[in-house]
Amino acid sequence: MSSILTNAAAMTALKSLQATNKMLETTQARISTGYRVGSAADNAAYWSIATTMRSDNKALLTVQDALGLGAAKIDIAYTGVNETIKVVDEIKAKLVAAREPGVDRSKIQAEITALQGQLVGNAATSSFAGENWLSVDSDSTDYNSSKSMVASFTRASDGTVSVSTITINTDSIKLYDSAVDVAPAGVGDVETGVGILDANYDADTGARITNTSITTFTVSTLDISTLTNNAADLSLLDNYIAGVDDSISRMTIAASDLGAAKKRVDLQVSFVNNLMDAIDRGVGALVDADMNEESTRLQALQVQQQLGIQGLSIANASVQGILSLFQG
Repeated sequence: MSSILTNAAAMTALKSLQATNKMLETTQARISTGYRVGSAADNAAYWSIATTMRSDNKALLTVQDALGLGAAKIDIAYTGVNETIKVVDEIKAKLVAAREPGVDRSKIQAEITALQGQLVGNAATSSFAGENWLSVDSDSTDYNSSKSMVASFTRASDGTVSVSTITINTDSIKLYDSAVDVAPAGVGDVETGVGILDANYDADTGARITNTSITTFTVSTLDISTLTNNAADLSLLDNYIAGVDDSISRMTIAASDLGAAKKRVDLQVSFVNNLMDAIDRGVGALVDADMNEESTRLQALQVQQQLGIQGLSIANASVQGILSLFQG
């Protein structure tokens, strides 16, 4: 039946064209943004997951920066300890040279004094971002020997988040401590308020101090200028050498600990980088548009749109034939 009130063909063509235009708008939006899921309306579940993981990735980016800062601090401390070992090696060599009878120990002491000044300088300048691990003051109210750096950001299966850290204890690596020296009460007790180079050594044995009723020396203050060739002075010189050698051993251990910590931080940096890349890939698989697929769909929809327009035009024109029935 032909009707001038209802054009079923035109209505069908219009519905088809409207559907094509809607799909075309969706495809064009995907091509322009690059996202298959650009909002919660597109796919609420995927959008929620992607939004959460992007937020976590930003947190990991901050972790990456923190690890870089921590690695720099460790590297500065390691460099300071390593260079100080070389200076103390020189002091040890000078002391061994002073062991030879007949040498001018006052001149050797002048060289040792210069090296001792270098030790202080090395420790004082081993600072990064206002933090120095080698020259400290453990009496300070804000002093904390445990140095923590952010290492990772973790989201558990129940949605709770946590931040883990890498901790380094500087008590075993500090070279100088300007705090008040507290000597141990007896054998086996630990001396506090000292670093490796300002710790007291027993002048009678060359061993690190274990009681308070002895004559002591430190690597930073020992003086051989007045020593003679008598047995007591030569024995004292031997003890100086033993004490200096002990400090080298302790600094070697400190450098090894710092090297191990730096290796761990480097591994964590690499892991965080790979983790961020993996998260990006996972999010992309959920919400990114396949541009090859979308471009192909766009061309097809553009053809459908043109055909829909022509179809609607034909359907609208069909009712014009009714007019001929009323023409004389």
